[in-house]
Amino acid sequence: LHFPPLPILQIPQEGGESSLRQLLIEAFVSAGRVDHITMVMGLHPKYLSSFWKTQYLLLRMDGPLPYHKRHYIAIMAAARHRCSYLVGLHMGEFLQVGGNPVWLQGLHCAPPKLRNLNEINKLLAHRPWLVTKEHIEALLKPGEDSWSLAELVQALVLLTHYHSLASFVFGCGIKPEEDQDGGSGCWPPSPHSDSSPASDDSMGGSGGKDALQEVEVLMERMKLLQENQLEEEGVTQEEMATRFELEKTESLLVPPSDISDPSLQSSIRCFLEDPEFGYKDFTRRGEQAPPTFRAQ
Repeated sequence: LHFPPLPILQIPQEGGESSLRQLLIEAFVSAGRVDHITMVMGLHPKYLSSFWKTQYLLLRMDGPLPYHKRHYIAIMAAARHRCSYLVGLHMGEFLQVGGNPVWLQGLHCAPPKLRNLNEINKLLAHRPWLVTKEHIEALLKPGEDSWSLAELVQALVLLTHYHSLASFVFGCGIKPEEDQDGGSGCWPPSPHSDSSPASDDSMGGSGGKDALQEVEVLMERMKLLQENQLEEEGVTQEEMATRFELEKTESLLVPPSDISDPSLQSSIRCFLEDPEFGYKDFTRRGEQAPPTFRAQ
């Protein structure tokens, strides 16, 4: 499907264009590039400003964690959600701040201290309600590879930040930069893929409307076929509701299709341990709610 582009010039409010221009200039001066996330968020300059300041504080300002470890933690978090864009972006950032290239061969090549974050990383990514005080105590336990409280707080903020950012990347359909694996990688087919380049009409003219109309017609046909089938089977409304609830519950228990896919990009797979671990419905009817870890 080809959707018409958002009317960018209509979104910034009074003074929005100048503030957006200044933000983009600052982003370019700071990182030497304006990445795709910044460009998408530029549709909402005030949000971009808050986001960019947060990113700057997390990754570039003084803190207990060295810069290269911050980027490695971002890679670990993004890999849990198979977000090739963020993994590739922070692999480049990791090297730019002096990170050891060997670590990028996989999680097994990273120091034990970073590897110890794997358990809480996967829980925060998929089932955060299962985090317990024991997970925190294990990381803070005195020893050669222990975390200080300040280090752990920053690490957990980075993990949760990049878990959320991965959802934003997928939700907006942000594609890898040109210098990230040549713009390819573990990524869903784009509506504007090279195999079927979008024409001017498909972006803003009749092409997009025609495509939408075709989809609407197709959905209507599917709906009619399903209704006819249910009528033939004599299915009642109550049975339909029961079927829907069952399908919804079962769909939540099915892991994403790329978890066991051997074609999953190696640059992501190497940062994953226990890749089959994924989301599981938090509250299912008829079952006791799982215990939750509450702090303050």
